[in-house]
Amino acid sequence: MLKFRKATIDDCNQLVNLRKLQLIDEGIEPSINIDAELSMFFKNKLGDGTIIQWLVEDHKDIIACGAIIFYEFPPSYTNRTGKRAYIANMYTKDHYRGQGIATKLLSTLVNEVKQLGITKIWLTASKMGKPVYKKFGFIEVDDDLELSIND
Repeated sequence: MLKFRKATIDDCNQLVNLRKLQLIDEGIEPSINIDAELSMFFKNKLGDGTIIQWLVEDHKDIIACGAIIFYEFPPSYTNRTGKRAYIANMYTKDHYRGQGIATKLLSTLVNEVKQLGITKIWLTASKMGKPVYKKFGFIEVDDDLELSIND
């Protein structure tokens, strides 16, 4: 039986490992060690409440995860509070895919956002995840821009 629960700071090591598996699955080769940075990220964000990370367990083995990262922008006519939620860190281990786990996890995350009164959710989808999000009702919006700055 699968168990859905919120992550705690005690889960940081497992969150680090799941994140690295996710990146590799997305085709990003592990060219540097990012364990310390990931660990600090999860500890800080879980500690200050700017991330809510959900886990899915199968007999104490974490088999999937998903997170909401919260941001505050100035209020606008289309978003009175200015608060936005970003869905991130969605990952399901290989042999658990295709069973509706990611959809149920996404539903859990969206319900969490709704309960907080936030009306704007966005995400960046991997090729593998895009069909899940589209089926759920997310639409593609090409108004975000990104700038990469090299050291």
